[in-house]
Amino acid sequence: MSIIINLILFVIILGIIVLVHEFGHFIWAKISGVYVYEFAIGMGPKIFGKKFGETEYSLRAIPIGGFCQMAGEDLDDDKDKEIPKDRTLQAKSAWQKFLIMFFGPCNNFILAILLLFLISLIWGGTTMNPVFTSIEKGSVAEKAGISKGDKVLSINNHKVTTSDDLTLYLAMADPKEKNEIKVLKKNGQEVTYKVKAEKVKVKGETTYKYGVGIEQKKTYGLIEALKYTGKKTVSIFKQMFITIGYLFTGGIKLSQLSGPVGIYSIVGESSKAGFANLLYLMAFLSINVGFINLLPIPAFDGGHILFIIIEKIKGSPVNPELENKIHAVFLILLMILMVVITFNDILRLF
Repeated sequence: MSIIINLILFVIILGIIVLVHEFGHFIWAKISGVYVYEFAIGMGPKIFGKKFGETEYSLRAIPIGGFCQMAGEDLDDDKDKEIPKDRTLQAKSAWQKFLIMFFGPCNNFILAILLLFLISLIWGGTTMNPVFTSIEKGSVAEKAGISKGDKVLSINNHKVTTSDDLTLYLAMADPKEKNEIKVLKKNGQEVTYKVKAEKVKVKGETTYKYGVGIEQKKTYGLIEALKYTGKKTVSIFKQMFITIGYLFTGGIKLSQLSGPVGIYSIVGESSKAGFANLLYLMAFLSINVGFINLLPIPAFDGGHILFIIIEKIKGSPVNPELENKIHAVFLILLMILMVVITFNDILRLF
């Protein structure tokens, strides 16, 4: 029964994130006068479709992804339909095309901000101070000299300003080496400790720990909710920048990335922790989707924006057929990448 519930939650969470994202493209396409063929949630075979005006609204069989099909995106489709040229995506100004592409990811960011604010207003936020509130007796942290109440300033020369930074940089640190943890003591003195994580077995899996507890004080009220929302939003963006950077430099391996199957597993764990955790997961994933889509890679929204910038620089439109072919090639590569990531997710389940 729990498998079915988790699957339903998984579909709902991804469905909302995709719906919000595609609606950003859709509404600005409509405002700009672009002809929209179809607004779909899901991929694959069509389960249900209803046409209102010129646009068909549909639900498709595979509950992952979705799309807003606009005139000008697929030249072959345009040939089969008599659409006025001034209603195609290519006919619009660079600014209009930018808004159409940008507001998909932007809507994801807006959704995340609203969810984080709702969570902190109803269930409370956290202070997010990078302070050690407990030190495990006999742990490597205690042996190194780290004390309860120490405020972390940096880890391996990476500046730490929030508890999220602290968690992230400890996770990214090489557990087989001594890592520099610079702290501010209660007496105002700055001290740098060199700490090597302890290798332990948890439920048969090898992991590493420092033996520290990080501050998670609850905060309540409208002002605190606004503060938490701002800090957490910036923090998640920062984590995305750092993670993408580590991915390109080899600090994170492809095998460590998660796809739909991995997200399904996380949904299951979050559902056990309560509704607030599910909302937080949705906010986190929504920012992830928006951020990744803004990367200047063909097939992503950021790739389309890149071509708009190229158009402005060169002073004339990029050949539509060439642009569509480039997007198609990268889309195929992304699908292959998704298959590899999903395969790794499945292997981790067994």
